[in-house]
Amino acid sequence: MSKSKTRVVVAMSGGVDSSVAAYILKQEGYDVVGIFMKNWHDSSVTISKDCPWLEDSYDAMLVCEKLSIPFQVIDLSNDYKNKIVDYMFNEYKKGNTPNPDILCNREIKFDLFLKLALKLGADFIATGHYAQTKESNCKGESIFHLISGKDNSKDQSYFLCQLNQYQLSKTIFPIGNLTKKHVRKIAKDNNLITAEKKDSQGLCFIGKVKLPDFLQQKLRPKKGDVVLIDKNHKEFVKNAELNDIESLSKPYCYDPKEGKIIGLHNGAHFYTIGQRKGLSIGGMEKPLYVINNDVKKNIIYVGEGSNHPGLFRSVLRVSSKKIHFLSTEKQVMNKKELKARIRYRQGLQDVSVIKKDNFYYFKFIKPQKSITKGQFIALYQNLELICSGVID
Repeated sequence: MSKSKTRVVVAMSGGVDSSVAAYILKQEGYDVVGIFMKNWHDSSVTISKDCPWLEDSYDAMLVCEKLSIPFQVIDLSNDYKNKIVDYMFNEYKKGNTPNPDILCNREIKFDLFLKLALKLGADFIATGHYAQTKESNCKGESIFHLISGKDNSKDQSYFLCQLNQYQLSKTIFPIGNLTKKHVRKIAKDNNLITAEKKDSQGLCFIGKVKLPDFLQQKLRPKKGDVVLIDKNHKEFVKNAELNDIESLSKPYCYDPKEGKIIGLHNGAHFYTIGQRKGLSIGGMEKPLYVINNDVKKNIIYVGEGSNHPGLFRSVLRVSSKKIHFLSTEKQVMNKKELKARIRYRQGLQDVSVIKKDNFYYFKFIKPQKSITKGQFIALYQNLELICSGVID
């Protein structure tokens, strides 16, 4: 099929990346359609000056007018609430640290949006993600691989770690082989209104969120103790002597009687491991960091300094039920030179993988900071994202 007869529907966010993605596809001769997803209505919990959806949709419309391509707005707010927002509340309530952007990609952009695009006659969808795909053939069957974006500082493959073969086969990432600097230059050279627009810093298609206000819509404040744990606590001494990978993967366990109460917090579910801001407790030699949040007892455990041993672990585990492989290759344990990350923009870390009983264990060469239940770990080999999972 010729490109002129190949329809690509672009997810337009109103930012420079999706604008240039649409421009490139238009220049290459595709039949391009731009769609803006409206996923949130409540402006009371967003910082409107940073990412108002109305302004973003207007910018997206102006770009589409400039490119002479059709444009429309679709409202997916109900689905977003049910699939993403409710998930966030439930995870924080359990003391976990969710990543709504990963779920937004899996459930909204590359599922609902893809289905709507296909109904509009699309052959593919496209987004402004800094990621790449590669197709190979295995026994006559096409296999699609997710590759890191060319710009290491902007690579967004981590956010796409839950995509499946069908979703990858229907997606184009037009700017994946470009740097951010090059993308802005293209936008500027072609007088796109988004050329100098700042990148959004908020949730997927919502905007910058005041997270405490957002969570307090359903999660009520509840006073509890903040307990200081000494760096020489017996848990750290015991952990240093462990060799069993299963034991090493378990989070540290503290008893409030073994620490010192130094203040109060507004609810353990509002805090996450590694958090520094929001404690409002002074008088310490070094900054305080959250090292555990016990939502059942409503206790926050903290340690002094960014090198406190309670912030570091060398092993994490993922249930076999929560591991996701992007291609058909599932024997990752035997692969060499594996690397992983547990958060966006974290440098890739050397890791080995062991499957034992009903879990995958990820053992890092260098202890990792702020490993939190509910986060996603993404596993790479040679810049290809091969699997991901929810940390147990």
